[in-house]
Amino acid sequence: MITLRNLTKTYGDTVAVRDLSLDVRAGELLVLLGTSGCGKTTTLKMINRLVEPTAGTVLIDGRPHAAVAPVELRRSIGYVFQGIGLFPHMTVGENIGIVPRLKGWEPARRTRRIEELLRLVNLPAASKDRKPAALSGGQQQRVGVARALAAEPAMMLMDEPFGALDPLTRAALQEEYQAIRTRLNITTIFVTHDMTEALLLGDRIAVMDEGRLIQTGTPRELLTDPTNAYVERLMTTPRTQAEQLDRLMGKA
Repeated sequence: MITLRNLTKTYGDTVAVRDLSLDVRAGELLVLLGTSGCGKTTTLKMINRLVEPTAGTVLIDGRPHAAVAPVELRRSIGYVFQGIGLFPHMTVGENIGIVPRLKGWEPARRTRRIEELLRLVNLPAASKDRKPAALSGGQQQRVGVARALAAEPAMMLMDEPFGALDPLTRAALQEEYQAIRTRLNITTIFVTHDMTEALLLGDRIAVMDEGRLIQTGTPRELLTDPTNAYVERLMTTPRTQAEQLDRLMGKA
């Protein structure tokens, strides 16, 4: 569904992404994992041309994405990010329906889609007429997911979408998105620096460091056969956190 070939992005003398090649299969959730500044978000933005590559090629379903007008490309790919980015002057329904409206959907079809998506992300129907400021952070993030799904995209790009949420809300949204993307067979690239989240969500994980792709594999493959010390340290983080929690519980 998504193919990256020798993808590179430079800013002056700084190399943000270096010669990255990667395939993402249809229906797969692939996690881009790494510390801040490793090139994850830049890679994501190059896929939908929010950032243009310095070199290399992106293919979407076998078609070079450079052959598609940027606006048309972005309207065909769902994009969810941590800042949510809802339009504060619009209602929830207007936010969700903005891409279908731009694509020329009839009002009745837009209304049906908005109502369907509110049910899908577990928000009450009455939310449609509220402004984002009247919602909790978790509810706003649900609206962000619904908006990204509104035009029925075959693929989603998600940039640390749940990172700012409390642990319970975050876990609930992780489960909900997994159910949604499995049901709708949505190809997803999910950016995170959280190893536990990567292990829970990813069909495969692509580890990046300093703009380079270090290792790609299933969670089990990365846990049992890390390529180098950097990947091994990432894999031990959840284990270390669990051990610290056990120690704290023992003191309670």
